Amino acid sequence: MRPGRLLAKAILALAGFLAVFPLVWTALNALKNNVDIITRVPRLVFSPTLANISYILGRDSVLTGLYNSVVACGAAVLIGVALGLPAAYAVARYPNRFAGDIQFFVLSLRFLPPVAVAIPLMVIWLQVGLYDTLPALIVTYSLLTISVIMWLAIPAFQGVPKEVEEAAFVDGYGAYSVFWRIALPVAARSLAGAIAFSFVLVWNEFLIALMLSSSNAKTLPIVASELSQQGMNVPWGILNASVVLLSLPPLLFLGVLSGFLNSVFRQKKS
Repeated sequence: MRPGRLLAKAILALAGFLAVFPLVWTALNALKNNVDIITRVPRLVFSPTLANISYILGRDSVLTGLYNSVVACGAAVLIGVALGLPAAYAVARYPNRFAGDIQFFVLSLRFLPPVAVAIPLMVIWLQVGLYDTLPALIVTYSLLTISVIMWLAIPAFQGVPKEVEEAAFVDGYGAYSVFWRIALPVAARSLAGAIAFSFVLVWNEFLIALMLSSSNAKTLPIVASELSQQGMNVPWGILNASVVLLSLPPLLFLGVLSGFLNSVFRQKKS
């Protein structure tokens, strides 16, 4: 094996280890007692306990935060799919002189810091009486999912061969039928990655959720952060268990995201 290839594999292995090690260490800490975590010398051999996980799953605040996160993120992603995919297809297949401006505007929504979005929206929701409610959180998250799904779906639809769609038009299919029966199935893999990425993005959103909720609409990241606000008496085992719970949905989408990224890289090479 060539030294350059061996070095590249070693670098990839090191990068993979650095990416996986924090997840494994967090999962191990979730199974430890607090006395095994705060020792100066890390303990790799310990008596595992499920008390931390049981404590997390038994708290009403955690279950409420989990419910709010699932409802808000799930509804926002559905809205993003319903509005973002047709809009992305229209931009990709029916370009006009504003198509470039539309794509830049959609992408520019991600350039803004979250606080620049959260403060005006907080004022709006306070004025209409929807502050600290799930509908306000869903609408706010939908702004993020629509922009992200549109941004990632436009190149996916542009990768669908035009000849296939033209043949469908010749066979008598209308524009809507071509979109549902041709474009969506062909670009399904890339679109699944875009949808998964948008879900992970809003699931991990912290600052916007913090500014738009006070008690009723707290999401799981907000509830998890409150466990660390106890000065020197931080329950590290419980905190690690909450991080594990918070990380499960993104990890479930890891396979979808990896397939999406692989397809993107293959398109770049070709």
